[in-house]
Amino acid sequence: MNNRNTTIAGIGSILVAIGSVLTAMFDGDPATNADFTSAVAAVIAGVGLILAKDADKELVAADPAEPAEPQA
Repeated sequence: MNNRNTTIAGIGSILVAIGSVLTAMFDGDPATNADFTSAVAAVIAGVGLILAKDADKELVAADPAEPAEPQA
């Protein structure tokens, strides 16, 4: 939970996945089937977004010890 934006996106993904399954299960229409495969994929993606460590990464500049042009 290092970056607020990815954490919110992960929580949103999980909530939408669970909400869609619950809606399909309890909508009163016996012909409606819940898509558990998509729900599991969305939950896994949400967990991945929550655990993302993208806020800790810094841009790495070129190594100043290396010359920009080859020396003869």
